Amino acid sequence: MSERSGSNGRIRATGKRRRKPSRGRRAKRIAVWSLAGAVVVGGAGLGYAYVHLNGNLQAVDIDTALGKDRPENVDNGSEDILVLGSDSRSGANGKYGADGGGARSDTAMVVHVNKGHKTASVVSIPRDTLVTRPDCTGDVSGDPVAGQQRAMFNTAYEVGGPACAVKTVESMSGIRMDHYIEVDFTGFKKLIDKLGGVDITTTKAIDDPDSHLDLEPGTHTLDGEQSLGLVRTRHSVGDGSDLGRIQLQQAFIKALMQQVKSVGVFDGTKLYGIADTATKAVTTDSDLGSVTKLAGFAKGLKGLGSDNVNMVTLPVEYDPADPNRVIPLEKADRQVWDALRADQPVPASATKQSAGDKGDAGKIVR
Repeated sequence: MSERSGSNGRIRATGKRRRKPSRGRRAKRIAVWSLAGAVVVGGAGLGYAYVHLNGNLQAVDIDTALGKDRPENVDNGSEDILVLGSDSRSGANGKYGADGGGARSDTAMVVHVNKGHKTASVVSIPRDTLVTRPDCTGDVSGDPVAGQQRAMFNTAYEVGGPACAVKTVESMSGIRMDHYIEVDFTGFKKLIDKLGGVDITTTKAIDDPDSHLDLEPGTHTLDGEQSLGLVRTRHSVGDGSDLGRIQLQQAFIKALMQQVKSVGVFDGTKLYGIADTATKAVTTDSDLGSVTKLAGFAKGLKGLGSDNVNMVTLPVEYDPADPNRVIPLEKADRQVWDALRADQPVPASATKQSAGDKGDAGKIVR
């Protein structure tokens, strides 16, 4: 794919496809993009590399922060992981907007890996969903944070950090999260570049001045900056809401999983570069807070392919009092969470009436 930059600095891409990435640019199957580097580093056996990569990782002790006031820990072989994309504008992320002094969960997904780890369900939670946020404890200050009615979902992370986000999801779903994984803007972008980009085909033009992405219909290999632009795009697809953007994100993740499904022959420098980038990109719960544990967890997901992952959006409707917000469809939501708790597929009937199941934003990318 060739690129050109207009006078406004926006990224443009033509429909010409770049040379197909070599096998050396591919990694093992993964369920979430942020684990790619951790998968390939498992078993490397390099002492210095292990110590260095371990030092890259940041971990949060979710269990200690939340204590015993949590849903039952059901040990049936399945796993539930809360995956967040942080929209902090501090540091290198400042180019994507002004730093408002805090971060919110720009992207939130509950990944349920079924027993046997051969299939999975992913439930995207719209960041603008109005929820009852429970009382939390701030992860930095340690001070109590009062709960709130009709709070936007992404404020949980803003006021209380990862532990509050996990507690809010557990309160909504009644499901205990086994793990927590967070990726920030800059880390995501760098990881895509290290993997050699992601191949997508757009069926319609995407032109979003806010995400700085300008793509003509056709096949493209997106680099990290363009991939970040795609998953942040909302105003040029669907109805311009966060629901359309979620559909784009889900389509992108499917494309990424297809891209990295086979194992290439990595030289030591390439392998180390991917692992170094990946471990800098993620924050995990303390149970995954080492290279050995993270790589072992990711290897347990290697049997998953994009065809075995069902992605849905939490059933919602637009809030009659504020069209810029959505509210849960309680009966349908319960169907979704009950299916995950029972380690069963989410029934199609659960999302049939959801605003998030309407529109064609997800069909723009394949």
